[in-house]
Amino acid sequence: MLLTISTTVRPATDLGFLLHKHPGRVQEFGQSYGVARVLYPEAGEERCTAALMLDVDPIRLVRSRDRATPDYTLGQYVNDRPYAASSLLAVALADVFRTARTGRCASRPELAAGPIPLEITLPVLPCRGGPGLAHRLFEPLGWRVEATALPLDEEFPEWGDSRYVRLVLRGEVRLADALNQLYVLLPVLDDAKHYWVAPDEVDKLIRAGGSWLASHPDRGLITRRYLGRRWALTRTAFARLAEIGDDVEEDLEPPVEEDPAAELATEDHAGKDEEDGEDGEDTAAERAAEEGSAAERSSGEDPAAKEYAGRSGPARGASQEGSAPADAVRRPLNTLRLEAVLATLERLDAGTVIDLGCGSGRLVGALLERPRFTRVTGVDVSSRALAFAARRLKLDRMPERRRERLELFQGALTYTDARFAGYDAAVLMEVVEHVDPPRLDALERVVFGAARPGHVIVTTPNVEHNVRYESLDGMRHPDHRFEWTRAEFRAWAAKVCGEYGYRVEFLPIGDDDPEVGPPTQMALFGLAGASGGSGGTEGSAGTDGFVSVGGAAGRTSVRGPVSAGKDGRAGTGGAGDAGGGDD
Repeated sequence: MLLTISTTVRPATDLGFLLHKHPGRVQEFGQSYGVARVLYPEAGEERCTAALMLDVDPIRLVRSRDRATPDYTLGQYVNDRPYAASSLLAVALADVFRTARTGRCASRPELAAGPIPLEITLPVLPCRGGPGLAHRLFEPLGWRVEATALPLDEEFPEWGDSRYVRLVLRGEVRLADALNQLYVLLPVLDDAKHYWVAPDEVDKLIRAGGSWLASHPDRGLITRRYLGRRWALTRTAFARLAEIGDDVEEDLEPPVEEDPAAELATEDHAGKDEEDGEDGEDTAAERAAEEGSAAERSSGEDPAAKEYAGRSGPARGASQEGSAPADAVRRPLNTLRLEAVLATLERLDAGTVIDLGCGSGRLVGALLERPRFTRVTGVDVSSRALAFAARRLKLDRMPERRRERLELFQGALTYTDARFAGYDAAVLMEVVEHVDPPRLDALERVVFGAARPGHVIVTTPNVEHNVRYESLDGMRHPDHRFEWTRAEFRAWAAKVCGEYGYRVEFLPIGDDDPEVGPPTQMALFGLAGASGGSGGTEGSAGTDGFVSVGGAAGRTSVRGPVSAGKDGRAGTGGAGDAGGGDD
């Protein structure tokens, strides 16, 4: 099987630096099922092409199978695996271009960090769903797609097309992103893997798709196929993706009634699946069977999925009379975070709000739904995120009066911008952990020093809670530069207060674990003398130092205020206050 990658960037031979493979040599890499070779059919200043050739040995492939799943049919020796791009090629690509997939290149760092003109060709690609599915999966990623169905036999055209396509992708894409997209989408298009799908496949999916999968319109289809329709793993992945993007778990998973009634077995049905917007997979019966078998193996739903989704049960000490069972009220952590931020803005009586790092615009949309917010602004450094937000908010069809309350613009939070000023409240929801630590001082100066809104809401992951996520390996998102403990978050907040004249109180979001704290921690900063945040009504900070936000069943306990003393250290505001990482 063959994969070629071409570029016309000048000089084109810099492709060798990006791939970490010398254009003047043929290199071999042993695989458990054959040999992968990298060579350059052309290597000039104007155009350079790298080819990955995978020579699959059917005998070795059979011998590498798990003994627990024997197959004594002739099909295990005579099949399309040596010739058609599949998970075999994806695994070889991940191995051969391991460093290139990370986006690191000491020799050409600027080139590795940005998009370059690319042309990727796969002569034979199994595609269960036809050429239309290839367009659906690659076009949202910025590719111009040419997918041509291959006939069953060129001498007998009346036999029709096969399930294979010739795929050509063209576009200006960062090479590391292109390789990671191929690694995920090749087995998705084939709808098969040559190895057992284990729980660590969730981590592989998140690492490879962290920068693009959460915002992909077909992320549900991709996730289910990549994980072999193992429903427990799919639920875990949905929750992890909800952590990455602004979409909640329910948004990632299409409603059951929209799924087709059964898997369509013939190629003739593939076209109808595409017209219906589905790919003919994951019926309700199949899901029930998967969940049932998972229950037999593990006595219930995958615990990691529950953890990543967060919990929304009553706060400790709150009355549970009339409340639903604990499992029935579990909601994604992303939902709880959004609700906590909205409730806090409402109790502050903020009329104008700027969302610094708005992403796909979920918070902006929720604010626009509430007329009390008379001016709503979304800012993001990514033009692609802002374009996605505009589509999500239906900007082109938005009523005029609502449109007058909204502003979206591109900006960097580490550079002073006069447009950031003049708001009652600013929100940095899951933003600071994406900033390199040496640049945090610049962010503080821009937000707290120059813009100086009346209140600033900051949410960030609590790294101590990560031990509760059994499937998590490393940080929660591949782009996180750091993740703070509760003590580290409080120390940073105290420093900000001491330098810029703010006060701060801390609020846990999600299940406040007695040992490791909540999954998300929130800080509410207020300028000394600013109104709001100290009333005693329900949903506001009372004199006992506690606040409650959210509905009755989803009430979230909020810890007492913490202010910065003259020495810049955080001081607690009451007996109920959580200590710096020791509660």
